[in-house]
Amino acid sequence: MEKTTEEPICAAFSDGSLTVRVVGEVDHHSAGVLREKLDRQLYLYHPREFILSLSGVSFMDSSGLGLILGRLAVCRHFGCTMRLCDADERMLRIFRLAGMERISGLTVDGLSKERRDRQ
Repeated sequence: MEKTTEEPICAAFSDGSLTVRVVGEVDHHSAGVLREKLDRQLYLYHPREFILSLSGVSFMDSSGLGLILGRLAVCRHFGCTMRLCDADERMLRIFRLAGMERISGLTVDGLSKERRDRQ
């Protein structure tokens, strides 16, 4: 497994999956830097699956939603899927309100399970 460490992200690539853990706040001040760092990893590895761990995120505003949806567009360009994991309840509530569990090619751990349980 090849590992790279760049603050504010920590990335690992293995067996076609790129896992990136975001650390800190995701707001209009940090979104541009995060976008560049995430895109650099996506273009470097061209993964089949992109897993974005939000376990290190202490705050996210609407810029975070834009950041996520923009990375989904990059993933679609490469033909890979995207999964969000380790989101806290506040983030899940925002994702639910935004209808992110209905977006094709995107899996949101916590929302997708909830959706299956209701069916």
